[in-house]
Amino acid sequence: MVGLGNPGKQYDKTRHNAGWLFVDFFREQSAEEFNFGGWTENIKFSAFICEGNINNEKFILAKPTTFMNESGRAIGLLNDFYKNVTINLIVCHDDIDLPFGTFKLQKNISAAGHHGVESIINATGTQDFWRLRIGIGKQDREKQGDTSKFVLNKFSLFDRARLKKIFAPARESVLKIIDNP
Repeated sequence: MVGLGNPGKQYDKTRHNAGWLFVDFFREQSAEEFNFGGWTENIKFSAFICEGNINNEKFILAKPTTFMNESGRAIGLLNDFYKNVTINLIVCHDDIDLPFGTFKLQKNISAAGHHGVESIINATGTQDFWRLRIGIGKQDREKQGDTSKFVLNKFSLFDRARLKKIFAPARESVLKIIDNP
């Protein structure tokens, strides 16, 4: 499972890092159950990596350090090393077209203008993977104007608390597809 976002302190807790925030939540909530360790930066994969074990199989969490729009480079490296990870790939990312506080888990859909997802599709040659789309609020962006500025704004404390409330059911949805791909 890959969480999309941008590396660096200036991007911590921004809307564009919703994917990173989710995989952090998933690891934290699943550490004991699935024997997840901590995050380690793996330069070979251009990502922070955390390994665990789900259903007696290695399960990898990744947070690419390539910046959002180049996420495909890291996924391509993982895909080459682990031989076709896209079969079981779940990509978690922000989605401006979904209302804040909502999520959708879908498979085999287009990038719909999300540059990080476009990068992954280009690198792997397929869109046939799961996507956990985390709503960051189209209506909120429309109030503020510029999309790039909006996605790089930090979540308020209140909004981060609201995110955690959707992360729990999103985690349950992800676990269902892991059990029944």
